[in-house]
Amino acid sequence: MSSILIENPLQVCRMRTDYGNGDNLLDSFQGGHIYISNGQIITAGPEKSNFTADIVIDGSRMLVLPGLINTHHHFFQSLTRNVQSTTKAELFDWLLTNYEIWKGLTEEAFFISAKLSMAELLKSGCTCSSDHLYLFPNQAGNRLIDAEISAALELGMRFQPTRGSMSLSKKDGGLPPDTVTQTESQILEDELRLVEQYHDPKAGAMTRISLAPCSPFSVTPELMVETSRLSREKGLQIHTHLAETLDEEKFCLEKFAQRPFDYMEKLEWITDNAWFAHAIHLSDDEIIRGAKAGIGVSHCPSSNMRLGSGIAKIKEMLEAGIKVSIGVDGSASNDSGNLLLELRNAMLLSRLRPAKYWLDAPDVLWMATVGGAKALGRDDIGQILPGKSADLVLISMDRLEYSGASHDPASAVVFSVASQPVDISIINGKLVVENGNIIGLNEKELISKHSNISHKLLKI
Repeated sequence: MSSILIENPLQVCRMRTDYGNGDNLLDSFQGGHIYISNGQIITAGPEKSNFTADIVIDGSRMLVLPGLINTHHHFFQSLTRNVQSTTKAELFDWLLTNYEIWKGLTEEAFFISAKLSMAELLKSGCTCSSDHLYLFPNQAGNRLIDAEISAALELGMRFQPTRGSMSLSKKDGGLPPDTVTQTESQILEDELRLVEQYHDPKAGAMTRISLAPCSPFSVTPELMVETSRLSREKGLQIHTHLAETLDEEKFCLEKFAQRPFDYMEKLEWITDNAWFAHAIHLSDDEIIRGAKAGIGVSHCPSSNMRLGSGIAKIKEMLEAGIKVSIGVDGSASNDSGNLLLELRNAMLLSRLRPAKYWLDAPDVLWMATVGGAKALGRDDIGQILPGKSADLVLISMDRLEYSGASHDPASAVVFSVASQPVDISIINGKLVVENGNIIGLNEKELISKHSNISHKLLKI
């Protein structure tokens, strides 16, 4: 494995381990070096280096960040961006429309959509992503997570897929059609297969498996409890949607006589190995209880705005000690997979609240690095420190969009927008993006395949 030396960087953000009171989160330095060997960061600091390396990078105009971590996505949804009949729909109506489209997905569609979604993430600074794949159309077979893992391996991306599930269809009082749900025995059997075949618990792992029922209402309470218990037995993270809309809250109160958070607690899900997408409508008391339990949250601001779901209490969660991260969510409710843009939207959306709850650039950068690692149950990524896995992104300040902002590079990449800002991406000590291009990827061919599948699916 090649050694890499980054010399004289304009700014390096090492990132503090704990959010604390939000001070000096970036722990940054200028000049100096970063030396990488055998997939790990060996040294990183403001002092000059005497190392020799196979690859030497001039960082004098570069911001260096830990690779960003995306903690919530639905890759397959990239095939159905901005479908006209859903552009003004709220969550439940949006789902009902899309389920009828998604039931036509094939195994190839899952592979191609995963590869394109990860490519989009890579070019916006992401080096590690989760994906919540909960939809298993009958004709697509049962090897859909395998297809996503193959795509990640081809691209060289660190990947933590979640084996999602839905067992309650329309006939059982759920939302999806029968053709995209599975029996709970099928779900449990495949979860065990995937863990046995792919899950790597070691530090530096490129693939880990998590378990993720779509929501507490898309499977039975028994499966929710069984999933939580299985995760503790196997040492896995668990994930689902929680408190995304007021409709969900109303549904829970009417059906279970409990708020969503309380219902999840009853199902043994308010634990330190669980992270939840959205968590918009948590009360102050629920935030305190969640922090004490050690939960994680994936904040998805673009999707929350697109579906009119609300504004999450992110500052309160951070200060309480919840492991807050950032997710782009599916490309049918975000319509973009640009993770760096998601950081900007997280910051700006917070500004619609009173000023004491505002987020700044260091807050959202911490959420997308250390917060993401904590939510995924990892301590080997998310920081530029000796011994950590060598996942870094380098962004040149020599762009029109950043001109006039290079006095504060870390803030520049959050406040100012560049559509594909990453010049270099290193994952596990290997170059994956160079000069803004993903090494070994034929983008035009991938876009063509993806577009053709999308057109067939949408009957265009």
